[in-house]
Amino acid sequence: MSPYIEVCSRTQRLFLRDADGGSLASYPVSTAANGLGETAGSYRTPRGRHYVRARIGAGLPLDAVLVGRRWTGEIYTTALGHAHPGRDWILTRILWLCGLEPGFNRGGAVDTFRRYIYIHGTPDLDLLGTPASHGCIRMDSRDVLALFDRTPAGTPVTIDG
Repeated sequence: MSPYIEVCSRTQRLFLRDADGGSLASYPVSTAANGLGETAGSYRTPRGRHYVRARIGAGLPLDAVLVGRRWTGEIYTTALGHAHPGRDWILTRILWLCGLEPGFNRGGAVDTFRRYIYIHGTPDLDLLGTPASHGCIRMDSRDVLALFDRTPAGTPVTIDG
């Protein structure tokens, strides 16, 4: 059986676990600044059971900038960040989540996949450990790279509430 991912919003940590629940890795993350919630347009992180439906960015360099799930050709630097203040940076890799609970995080106005909820890299390292995202789960680019290499499509993901 593959590993699985648990995201704890209270501690702002992501845990990679083995099939028996043992800890394989733990990383600081940022969930949504608006808190937890499933509704489209809420800018909240959806709770419940999900899975990794798509893995995007394999082979890209560390800090590759992704927009619309495509590499822009840019590599994030502080200078690039200053040139585009307020941009919601998606870096290095994307693990695109899909809800497993119809009516709660799948389908209609609560669909995690259609809300484009990802686990992805961020340059905002000083905000890791605090709720700061627009709904996604942000990680250090080096951490998301390590996680990406250990989580195939279909990996279960639970986001607590």
